[in-house]
Amino acid sequence: MILYILRQNKNENSASYGKYYAYPVIEETITLDGLAEHMSNHNTPFSKGAIKGTLTDMVNCIKELLLEGKNVKIDDLAIFSLGIKNRGGANTEKDFTVTGNIKGVKLRARATGELVTKNLNLEATLKKATATTKASNSDDQNP
Repeated sequence: MILYILRQNKNENSASYGKYYAYPVIEETITLDGLAEHMSNHNTPFSKGAIKGTLTDMVNCIKELLLEGKNVKIDDLAIFSLGIKNRGGANTEKDFTVTGNIKGVKLRARATGELVTKNLNLEATLKKATATTKASNSDDQNP
């Protein structure tokens, strides 16, 4: 169940000024430790510690491979890659410098397989969050 709240666009320079849009309510962020514990409770012969060790190594290896200029695809999750945050363009190739024209790098993740938007739309259930009950039953919807 995905809870959502409504927010009004207050940007007067926007074509959608004054309109309301749904935003997801994130109730909790699960850490690597929490994910390992969750996974160990799903009929696996591996302990939470063994799973956490494997996941920790995976995270470190993904970072290492990304910094080598490679993409990493984890089936049914995402393709991880790095992008470049440009500060501004240079008039010529000769004028271009890393320090003058690049702000930094960013992590990108594109959903793949079972996690693609089309599949999520079929499986997701939405419910409006309220201040008193956290959710309102009258607005249950599949996107």
